[in-house]
Amino acid sequence: MPVNTDILPPRYRGAQMIGRGGMGEIYRATDSTLGRVVAIKILAEPYANDESIRERFTREALAAARLSGQPNTVTIYDVGEHGERPHIVMEYLNGGSLDDVLQKEGAQRPERAFTWLEQAAAALDAAHKHGVVHRDVKPGNLMLDRDGNVHVADFGIASAAGMDALTMTGTVLGTAGYLSPEQAQGDRATPASDRYALAVVAFELLTGRRPFEAESPTAEATAHVYTDVPSVCEHRRQLPRELDPVFRTALAKNPAERYGSSAEFVAALRGALADAAGSTGVLPPAAPPPSPTGVTRQIDREWPPRAARAPSRPVRAGGAWPALVALLLLGAVGGAIAAYLLTRGNDHPTPAAAPQPRVTTVLQTVTQPSGTATTVTQQATTSGTNGHALNDQGYAKMRAGDYAGALPLLQQAVQKLGGTGPGDPYEAYANYNLGYTLLQLGRCDEAIPYLQRADELEPKRHEPKQALKRAEKCSSR
Repeated sequence: MPVNTDILPPRYRGAQMIGRGGMGEIYRATDSTLGRVVAIKILAEPYANDESIRERFTREALAAARLSGQPNTVTIYDVGEHGERPHIVMEYLNGGSLDDVLQKEGAQRPERAFTWLEQAAAALDAAHKHGVVHRDVKPGNLMLDRDGNVHVADFGIASAAGMDALTMTGTVLGTAGYLSPEQAQGDRATPASDRYALAVVAFELLTGRRPFEAESPTAEATAHVYTDVPSVCEHRRQLPRELDPVFRTALAKNPAERYGSSAEFVAALRGALADAAGSTGVLPPAAPPPSPTGVTRQIDREWPPRAARAPSRPVRAGGAWPALVALLLLGAVGGAIAAYLLTRGNDHPTPAAAPQPRVTTVLQTVTQPSGTATTVTQQATTSGTNGHALNDQGYAKMRAGDYAGALPLLQQAVQKLGGTGPGDPYEAYANYNLGYTLLQLGRCDEAIPYLQRADELEPKRHEPKQALKRAEKCSSR
């Protein structure tokens, strides 16, 4: 129901309150000048009466506005003040938040959780590269758009109100479940603090409970400082114990012992699930195994999968776009059925592909510097590095967050695979991966033709279309 209020500038009409918190209120309104629906956050009156907080709120909001256009970040349209109440005007996302999802559904399927975590990780890593620390990562600040993609909101706002530590009574204690040990002890938040909070969110998405959940906020904050990280199995028995070392690293009391990026953390989660899948005899994500003739087998062309449709993310070779990789892994933890089936001999004939070099697929366990053991796939060819292998190598670097390192590999892959057409899905994968990598590197104009090519080759896939929209939006700025 619209409310009559003079705390919003006149251009914003039909205001409806859609949220309230310790910091202020959030309204949904229509910008009559530009004709679009927006969300407006207004600083609560007790804080607005403090001039220093008002100035800090505006300063932090302007800093956060620099992130507009970054992947999976809520776009800020305007920062201002009306009636001595500072406000932020941002894009309106109508999908609710991850907090809403957790309240309604509880623990999530791993592949769905990993999708959201990868999207949040992309936003946080981009912000940290710009020198912006969020300070209040929690499910309520991870917003969903109509397609179910996560966008991170409220960068730096907790600090703007002086609430990035347990020095103010009440408000911060409400989110104590996501505070890093250093924040709980009153120290300044850093990018490592954001990564700690994301790990708490990941634990909650997978198990339905926060790792140090307690009856009181104070007890929970204290547990972050002194209590050992529990096993995921304590809260959800079907999850594999291989996830425990990942969470012990991500939730380390010492910030220096945590993962170096959010993307690295999520990649470690996927790797741990791959290890668990391998230990139970389920195939880990890998390139297609060699056929009896030694030539890489084609992948069944029935896609996208019926079981899940993933939002825009990198794709690996072997027919496994990332959502499908996750579905393969779920055989170890939830009995999910893989959405892709490898063709069996001549039972499922596929269009003929260009002759390929003889390929041998080798699974090898590699111990990362963090101590995490990851099963990786290596392909040896008898006649140099082909486009398939280059795409796989580029994808591995993408998963590790090394987009600069992935770029030359994917450029070579696209060049080698050019013109192979619909008979070989690798050309679509390589073009998508290259376009996505360029997008992550901020080279939006260059990304567009590769994403268009991926969409042309696989018109039924929504990932290239979503990435293309982002690239075009970024390019138009």
